[in-house]
Amino acid sequence: MQTILTESFNLESIIKIAIALSLSIIIGVEREIKKKPIGLKTSAVIATFSCLLTIISIEAAYLVPARPDINITMDPLRLSAQIVSGIGFLGAGAILRRDNDNITGLTTAAMIWGAAGIGIAVGAGFYLESLFTVISVMIVIELIAPFLSRFGPRRLRMKEANCTIIITDKSKIEALIQYLRKESMDVDHMRIKQFQTDDHHYRHELHFMLTVLPKKSTSSLYVELTTLSYVESVELVIYP
Repeated sequence: MQTILTESFNLESIIKIAIALSLSIIIGVEREIKKKPIGLKTSAVIATFSCLLTIISIEAAYLVPARPDINITMDPLRLSAQIVSGIGFLGAGAILRRDNDNITGLTTAAMIWGAAGIGIAVGAGFYLESLFTVISVMIVIELIAPFLSRFGPRRLRMKEANCTIIITDKSKIEALIQYLRKESMDVDHMRIKQFQTDDHHYRHELHFMLTVLPKKSTSSLYVELTTLSYVESVELVIYP
């Protein structure tokens, strides 16, 4: 019994868990800074426990004593293989549907899956590969993606806005669309609804996704739309 404990719980295992924890902190802090729902604590738990399960999976395969009458073969990474599929339910919980066709949380879900992968890789002894992977991902998220969103092609620089506008005259709907296109804004998924006010006047509610360049702030875009004579009210939500 003492021999098993000494072999399975050694200094190398503690170092592996510590490395997995350290690398997961980098991922977790990045999510915390961006105010994402799954951050430091979740990343640390996923990476460290994935690392522990990988160590157990590898060590258990070699701790089974050989028998001359039975050929026992075990996959050292069988338990680790289940981590990748099992972590999926956490990633699914991070993916949210904002509106009709807008999905958020995909990066966070991928980071959760990545934290598990880092734990498995460190547990299997791939230290430099794990470090390089974390650094590479951080470079893409923190440097390359912001650079492209500011200086890249026009499509990558565009931001989406959930827009609800109430107009007084339905004949002005086409005029509004033309005005937005003239200002280099793209209109998608428009929904129009007519309703009657308390004073028995008809109004028309337009709900659509508006794609704008980041040079237009929420306040400036709001002011532009409210200055139109036929626009009664404007509601804007611009997504990062």
